[in-house]
Amino acid sequence: MSEKKTLDKSAFDDLMSEAEHWEINTGGETIHAKRIPGRWRLLKWITSAIWLSLFLGPYFRLGDRQAVLFDIPHRQFHIWSATVLPQDFWMLALVLLFFSILMAVATAMAGRIFCGFFCFQTVWTDVFTWLEEKLEGNPQRRRAMDKAPWTAKKISIKVVKHSLWLIISFLTGFSFVAWFTDVYQLWSDVFTLDAGTTAYVIIATFTAGTYFLAGFLREQNCFWLCPYARIQGVMIDSASLIPTYDFKRGEPRNRLQRSKSKGEAGDCVECKLCIAVCPTGIDIRNGSHEGCIMCGLCLDACDDIMDKLNRPRGLIRFESLDGMEGRDHGKLLTRPRVWFFVGVLVSSVLGIVYGFSTMDAVELKVIHSRLPMYVLQSDGSVQNKYTLKVLNKLNSDLKVKVTATGPEGLVLVGVDKPVKARHGNVTPRVVFVRIPRKNLSQSTESIVFTIEGLNTNGEFFSAERKSVFIGPN
Repeated sequence: MSEKKTLDKSAFDDLMSEAEHWEINTGGETIHAKRIPGRWRLLKWITSAIWLSLFLGPYFRLGDRQAVLFDIPHRQFHIWSATVLPQDFWMLALVLLFFSILMAVATAMAGRIFCGFFCFQTVWTDVFTWLEEKLEGNPQRRRAMDKAPWTAKKISIKVVKHSLWLIISFLTGFSFVAWFTDVYQLWSDVFTLDAGTTAYVIIATFTAGTYFLAGFLREQNCFWLCPYARIQGVMIDSASLIPTYDFKRGEPRNRLQRSKSKGEAGDCVECKLCIAVCPTGIDIRNGSHEGCIMCGLCLDACDDIMDKLNRPRGLIRFESLDGMEGRDHGKLLTRPRVWFFVGVLVSSVLGIVYGFSTMDAVELKVIHSRLPMYVLQSDGSVQNKYTLKVLNKLNSDLKVKVTATGPEGLVLVGVDKPVKARHGNVTPRVVFVRIPRKNLSQSTESIVFTIEGLNTNGEFFSAERKSVFIGPN
């Protein structure tokens, strides 16, 4: 194990001078980051696969429709076997609340980690640069090719690369639209020029945006366009875990000169591999910076060098400022705001679970007519008028039988035949309830409406709703 070093004043002044003259790439040159294997690189590919797999969602089928479909014209969200209608949109609000608070929790605990592993810009840029490396070679070759004169070989490679970029960009836009309409019908409509103007505009916008942002703007979007880079600066504190360079262990830096003894130099050998692999081109050794997207690739690079030098890993690691200074590490989980955020997260999840677990496939609502409140019939009975609204969330129409229970002698008029409840819609039906006046013990009586039916697969569905029957005093 190497000993901890203490910087003297001159070394510290040199370090600060270097940091003052270090400049961020503002787009004057293209950053070609080096790719090396490691656990953080593997984790990036896994999280990227999660996002990329979402674009395959529209291609899964469930019966006569795709498994995931946000049908805006019919105001229906189909998520596998569940259908969320406008009446259940409160759950969508909880989902949005969950993800917004989740980002706040992640930032408070580990900084801009969302950018490094889950941001669409990061994922698509990673895919684009991976293709670029496969076609043009390592970073050194890519820089040389950028500066080289245009030849037939260079033109052919560039054409293939940009063609693949455009194909991916088009598939991105197309897959986004496919979440809102039938994907197979969309393929047919787009290429037969039968798709609507909105579909073409959205696909073109996403294609151009993805191609430009992931292919050309890259890290500049993280620096100057993304507001999260600024927001995360006020959400982290001394207890947040962020990629950190261990100054005490790494300084003073050396270039692995054999003439220097172990006690005269730190573990940092000035290989600058941490800079070479950084997708935004920053030097993590100069401290935390808004350009750091917390992807952990500099950790893989530094650990690889330390392994080759038979030195302990962790010269660059996820660590808090408190941890670097030897203070209590437990503050990460004892901060009140973290527990507040976690409380909101748990509440959101419980609300979503409750909503889906109690969401019936068939629902019934009963509206009592107010004008008039009741009608006296010639036979001495009292009549009330109701509007029944049957909500069918299934994927097929459902015939339901309507019944009512209440005081003795109750007669239900208007539903002699089953009601055909259209799938994904509310089917209204006006009914009348008559009760002999002599059987009413008070001016208001409770009655219960029930609907029952079988779908095409023989599954039984039912729902009931309590209402009130009004009579004379």
